[in-house]
Amino acid sequence: MPKTESWQEIAWWREIFRFTEDRFDLPRGTIKATVLIETLPAVFQMDEILWNLRDHIVGLNCGRWDYIFSYIKTLRQHDDRILPDRQSVSMAQPFLDAYSRLLIKTCHKRGALAMGGMSALIPDKDAARNEWVLQRVTEDKQREAQNGHDGTWIAHPGLADTAMAVFNQALGDQPNQLHVLREDDAPITAEHLLSPCEGQRTEAGMRANIRVALQYLTAWISGNGCVPIDGLMEDAATAEIARTSIWQWIRHQQRLVDGRVVTAELFQQLLSEELHRLQTSSGEARFSADRYGEAARLMTEITLEKQLVSFLTLPGYRLIPD
Repeated sequence: MPKTESWQEIAWWREIFRFTEDRFDLPRGTIKATVLIETLPAVFQMDEILWNLRDHIVGLNCGRWDYIFSYIKTLRQHDDRILPDRQSVSMAQPFLDAYSRLLIKTCHKRGALAMGGMSALIPDKDAARNEWVLQRVTEDKQREAQNGHDGTWIAHPGLADTAMAVFNQALGDQPNQLHVLREDDAPITAEHLLSPCEGQRTEAGMRANIRVALQYLTAWISGNGCVPIDGLMEDAATAEIARTSIWQWIRHQQRLVDGRVVTAELFQQLLSEELHRLQTSSGEARFSADRYGEAARLMTEITLEKQLVSFLTLPGYRLIPD
């Protein structure tokens, strides 16, 4: 169950589940659900979410990419909570580590499973690059397993063996880590969950955000909701992080490490350059067929809006053919 922001939403689903079970004369609890904790408001309501879905809950999941997007969207007016380059925003960041540990502690206290998040990396045909990918995925899953997660997600089936090896080693003969209660942890407070994220803002990071958002939008309006870009499996959540980061940098006049202020003009310049690079690399015929021009216009529109557009898909729907 994705995108939940409050226990009231879960209570509504509980009534649907109960009605359905009663309608078909099924035992209470036949319908099972896992709830993704992938919005900032929801992380403060995990006990309430588990309680309201107590007859049906399997576990909660760390939907990390949507969660980062929600962090930006929820705190968009706070100039002391602006994220750095996306590449710096890993689960090692204090606010994300606190989120992971709190989810585990809350779930295991109630006997629910605590699922880890998705690594966006995908295998590579180049042996050296692929070795690097597998090492990064291993480190990511080791952090989750050591924290006490019961399982995890991956972006590509080629990474299943790598992730399974980590969790098999951590779990041994046990099916889960419900015994990991994290009772000795210091209390995780709102201050921890909302703490600023350290890291630099660079031109390279801004260009990467532009490429991801632009190429994802191009794929999305053409009917593809998940695409590999620069070695990562990108979906709506990661594209949202890319474009909302730029919106926030412009709004709060953030400086790149080279001293330049991020402005609408700088964004448009870099977007134009990245668009030209894509045109050169893909060829004119494919460039036109892939609708990059339409995607660039949409990206410009939503990035330069005074008010943050809630979801890039909302204005994107008008570009999808009937």
